[in-house]
Amino acid sequence: MKFIGFDAPGEASVLHLKEGSVPVPEPGDVLIRVAYAGVNRPDLLQRAGAYPPPPGVSPVLGLEVSGWVAAVGDGVTEWRTGDRVAALVPGGGYAEFCLAPAGQVLPVPEGIGLDVAAGLPENWFTVWHNLMDLGHLQTGERLLVHGAAGGIGLAALQLGRLVGAEVFATASSSSKLAMCAQYGATWCIDSGKEDFVERIREITSRSGVDVVLDILGGNFLQKNVSLLRQDGRHISIAFLEGSRVEFDFMTVMMRRLVMTGSTMRPRSIIEKTRIRNDLLERVWPALTTGRVGVHLDSTFPLNDAAAAHRRMESRGHIGKILLHVAE
Repeated sequence: MKFIGFDAPGEASVLHLKEGSVPVPEPGDVLIRVAYAGVNRPDLLQRAGAYPPPPGVSPVLGLEVSGWVAAVGDGVTEWRTGDRVAALVPGGGYAEFCLAPAGQVLPVPEGIGLDVAAGLPENWFTVWHNLMDLGHLQTGERLLVHGAAGGIGLAALQLGRLVGAEVFATASSSSKLAMCAQYGATWCIDSGKEDFVERIREITSRSGVDVVLDILGGNFLQKNVSLLRQDGRHISIAFLEGSRVEFDFMTVMMRRLVMTGSTMRPRSIIEKTRIRNDLLERVWPALTTGRVGVHLDSTFPLNDAAAAHRRMESRGHIGKILLHVAE
């Protein structure tokens, strides 16, 4: 099979097409013939040498795919050859064939394209776990999502809408803000032109928000915490502005705030299967009726993975970037 590899960490230009053997499913595995693979920021970090795969995981990039079941390992009964599926995978997605644990595989509903399906797993596993399992987002609460026009951000806006929260979004251009409004943001704030802290204080009569989902870090951290109400929750899932910052914890203590964060890749198959089941129950019905969806920014052929990475590094994208592997 063909796959994307690199001989040494570096810039996007190190990525190139290689050939290797089709992986063989172990007990509990599903072998997927890949149609599309999602491009995600951890892929960029791994390519740069900053996010090595866990022990025993394929070193090939790619954390989510869509396609068709090609074979199943012993003990797998819920999937059959030819099923259209999407999957969260521990690695190996930038390839013509990819293995996935059966409990991390999701059906692609009728009427949903395999391109859209490839943009679902990484975003929705991540957003569900962070907002629902860690953030305990409730109906009537206020949610602030930074960098809201990316794949993660748009999924978070939609989940906030599904839950019945009032959703605040920050983004850096009018086109991104328009997309945030389309995908569920109640309030859209231009982070390049407005002070988001003052704007949210104005909107909420200085009462603030209950949950912050932050991909920025850096000097946003203290500002975010200043907006949190009593018993608020701050959730970090990336640090585009840096992970090291001087921080005053007094507000955390006085308001009984919870500060947390997570990464999805190292979690156990059991944990991810539970999240998959929650998505099937709570999100997939909304997907089939069109209440939630995926905005596709751009699609690149597999052999042009370097261009896809450069597109993400530009931070100009809105929604998901995909690699097209097979029809």
